[in-house]
Amino acid sequence: MTFEPGRLIVHRNVRRGRIGWVRPARVVSDDERGLLLWVAEGSPVASEVTAAGLGMRAVPFTEWITASYRLAQGRWSGPPLLKFLPAGAAHSVWWFRDAQGRFTGWYVNLEEPGVRWDDGELAGVDIVDQDLDVCVRPDRSWEWKDEGEFVERLAFPEHYWVPDEAAVRAEGKRVIAIAEAGEFPFDGTWCDFTPPAEWTTPERLPEGWDRTPVR
Repeated sequence: MTFEPGRLIVHRNVRRGRIGWVRPARVVSDDERGLLLWVAEGSPVASEVTAAGLGMRAVPFTEWITASYRLAQGRWSGPPLLKFLPAGAAHSVWWFRDAQGRFTGWYVNLEEPGVRWDDGELAGVDIVDQDLDVCVRPDRSWEWKDEGEFVERLAFPEHYWVPDEAAVRAEGKRVIAIAEAGEFPFDGTWCDFTPPAEWTTPERLPEGWDRTPVR
């Protein structure tokens, strides 16, 4: 399944069969290297919150796993974001920018490889975010991110969506070695990417954004 450049799809995170977050994105390219996506500034998004409106990071995991949930819609509050999902890999790489659009670093999101779907009217890719991440600076120095949350949740294997801590850490270390070596995609590729002028920011999430996950 290949997505045409310019197509609007939804990039979704799934937690134990439930949608965790949804972000519409334009397909920049889709080839043997992987899927490259563009999330525009101010894009409509949705994320899972408790009945009280709190996101997962706002409450202890012991409270999160006993809560009831709903999907709250909002807007992407950060700068525009480029995301690369390497073919078959258990991570994605995101290019972060400042408010002036200047590249500020890479973000390695450790995740189960994406599963694609296409209904004709709407298509998307569903991943399982494994929470532990790596921040890589422009000089390719790096640090782990969200390690405390990762460890906290691992203590509840009957509720957590990450079954293998060692595999997640091994994937992180593998990508860190690639970054330190300055190899693709940490070689400057796409750091100055500019989307086509005709790519407008969607006003709302497309119909079908909350369809049953394929994960």
